[in-house]
Amino acid sequence: MQRPFLPWPDKRLRTPAAPVETITDDIRRIWADMVETMDAMPGYGLAGPQIGVMQRLAVVDCSEERGKAVLMANPEILHASGQMRDHDEASPNLPGVSAVISRPRAVTIRFLNADGAIEERDFVHLWATSVQHQIDHLNGKMYFDRLSPLKRQMLLKRAAKIGGR
Repeated sequence: MQRPFLPWPDKRLRTPAAPVETITDDIRRIWADMVETMDAMPGYGLAGPQIGVMQRLAVVDCSEERGKAVLMANPEILHASGQMRDHDEASPNLPGVSAVISRPRAVTIRFLNADGAIEERDFVHLWATSVQHQIDHLNGKMYFDRLSPLKRQMLLKRAAKIGGR
């Protein structure tokens, strides 16, 4: 089931999500909804808070053919490369605008997988960018928080004009 996105500036988008204790059928259903919602955007990832689920849940699928979503609970960065990569990022929570964000090119992430096991996985390029973007959401941060104050202000003003706010 596709879920609606919280519109910026909903305060839940600024609230850190709660850790997931165990992987249950309810969590798996939320993940399934998240994948369906992500694929309908279309996008490369989705975090629980973006759809009002205040748990540390994220899905990422940067494959060309789709259907290869990585389901994560409590993802955390164990290691980030020193080499940076620029990518144009956006969010369905603030439609119509985007910004080039510089993030580590590769990361090692530890998370609970769909079987409830702790998994460590390396992500590179777009996969690494998307995972980091989702972890930011889980921590109550938006991609534009990584911009300078002036650029952030300009982006939010442009979004307000587009959204008619």
